[in-house]
Amino acid sequence: MAKAVFFDLFFTLIYPCYLIENEYDVIGISSFEWESYAENNILYDERAKGKIRNEREIIDRIVNIMPYKVTEEQKRKILLKREERMKRALLSIDNKVLEVLGRIREKGIKIGLISNADIIDIKYWNDSPLSTFFDSVIFSCDVGILKPETEIYQLAMKSLNVKPEESIFIGDGGSNELFGARRAGMKTIFSEYLDCKSNIQKEMIINYTDYHIESFDDILKYID
Repeated sequence: MAKAVFFDLFFTLIYPCYLIENEYDVIGISSFEWESYAENNILYDERAKGKIRNEREIIDRIVNIMPYKVTEEQKRKILLKREERMKRALLSIDNKVLEVLGRIREKGIKIGLISNADIIDIKYWNDSPLSTFFDSVIFSCDVGILKPETEIYQLAMKSLNVKPEESIFIGDGGSNELFGARRAGMKTIFSEYLDCKSNIQKEMIINYTDYHIESFDDILKYID
């Protein structure tokens, strides 16, 4: 039996989906174009490693690489919409996710979180129903390390006093996280419960996967 199970957060436990009015609507651009700026590698690295710890500055840096004039009021609204989206994702948790986390705890297995995230992403973490299930929480913006760097997995395992061979990492495969977990010596579970990947993405992720699940409760098959 595993002694500790570590989860990714985004698209594994929560899905911060866009709804009726979103960040990109404030400017009048598509979600695809918005993501091309918001997920810029350099900007993401800065905020997800905690180099930027001011919420408004995060929005300013995204907007500043756009070929548009964005007013101060629009920036305020963008930040508000982004915070609302992350809050909604953290407060509205799928019942099956909560049920499985509870059953893992009943087995006496420790539960950890390893997430690439900035300060806006995690602002409402303590209000989330998820937060009560975790024995250890590692956010990249707090430790200055991103998945798939080996050090972030090692830090998480050290926090729960477990060895790699006693640990399982579960994620949707984003940020090459399953590759990183495998390299750190952990068993890996690729979850498509909240987010189904394209065939091309799936083929790449499967290379670093010990187990592949589509229903969240299938996790319980692989931790005993």
